[in-house]
Amino acid sequence: MTKTALTRRLALMKDVQRKLLAISTKLSSLADQVEKMVKAIEAESAKAVPVKKAKTALKAKAPAKKARAAKKPAKAKAAPKKKAAKQPAPAAEEAKSAAAAESATLLDNIFGMISRSRSGITVERLKKRTGLEARQVSNALYKLTKKGKIEALSRGVYGKKKS
Repeated sequence: MTKTALTRRLALMKDVQRKLLAISTKLSSLADQVEKMVKAIEAESAKAVPVKKAKTALKAKAPAKKARAAKKPAKAKAAPKKKAAKQPAPAAEEAKSAAAAESATLLDNIFGMISRSRSGITVERLKKRTGLEARQVSNALYKLTKKGKIEALSRGVYGKKKS
């Protein structure tokens, strides 16, 4: 290679290094901004928690913290733990229990329709009567079949299982 080609490559490499350094500093500043946003969101979500739920959660955690503190020797404090992820848990549990209650009534509703029919009932008729999607009806029929309450009389027709 000639001397001019080498100097061009060297200049190009220095230019690429400068650009990479600029990108690196921009990424660092963006990461800092994201961290600030996360902290702000966590602070807002902590404020949004109802007072009763927060007090009951603290009461339940207090004995566990005391027991852990008694077991552990004193150490230097580490970074604070994120509490925002644990706060929505009671709401999630309530949603699960509500969904379970709704699912139980849905199964009871579909089982009632099937048991009232003399010669069985089709999936299409169940869809029309319940207003549910085909997948929801299919899941309910699967659960009832697994529980042994119903049986498939023919393809798409279900009836009450005879003991």
